[in-house]
Amino acid sequence: GGPRPGGRHPPLMGQPAGAPGRLHPRVGHHLSGGVAALCLVGGTLAGSMASAASFGRRQGKEKTAMGTDLLPEFIREHYEVHEWKHACAILAHDFPAEWKDICDVLTEFRFYRSWVSVGGGRKSKISEAIDQRLYARQWVEKHFDTEIRIDKQTLESPTHQIDCFRNRVALEIEWNNKDPFYDRDLNNFRLLFELRAVSVGVIVTRCDDLQEIFEGVGRGSSFGASTTHMSKLLPRVLGGGGGGCPLLVFGISKKLYVED
Repeated sequence: GGPRPGGRHPPLMGQPAGAPGRLHPRVGHHLSGGVAALCLVGGTLAGSMASAASFGRRQGKEKTAMGTDLLPEFIREHYEVHEWKHACAILAHDFPAEWKDICDVLTEFRFYRSWVSVGGGRKSKISEAIDQRLYARQWVEKHFDTEIRIDKQTLESPTHQIDCFRNRVALEIEWNNKDPFYDRDLNNFRLLFELRAVSVGVIVTRCDDLQEIFEGVGRGSSFGASTTHMSKLLPRVLGGGGGGCPLLVFGISKKLYVED
């Protein structure tokens, strides 16, 4: 019923007859922005609205970082970063040691004019600078022997060796290979994810704008349009090349270049 004469509400459960009913919010964890459910459980309306507003402000400040926002600011500013299927969240929360290794190594990494001004051998100094730091942290080159059995017949299902692997995290470095290597990497991630051998695939490659540096040191023809760079990788990923495997891609940018 409504208020009784004298401005008093009906007594609330547990309160003596004649006690004034007062409004107080019961704020659920899903409420924010100063909106609250009001019920007659004691407290003043003004106080309840102030509490709700404070709750909303606190929730905004405590908003949890998601996606690439989980990466250190240095990496977000010095690399071109793309992720699919919550790769950053999976790494940060399920594989914190591997996540830290990747963030630390990429934060420390720089590449030098002397590394790109002359031709290299089987592996570039850029690739070595990354994988050697990961190997020092107990990452390894990894080859998986896989096969498919149909009734009593066994069929080999070969996979390519992964550059750097640790605890179900696979990382490939593609600095200056032919661009079909991306197809190999993505297919590898897809198959190993389906076999539950890999949880996240990571690719470190180069940004398109590095071509200006290569031209400037007279090596432009060695880093041609058919070699591995970001604009060759992204269409393959967007086309589903990695299947269901969560993917995280880093592009090495000009901001990491050092004249020596």
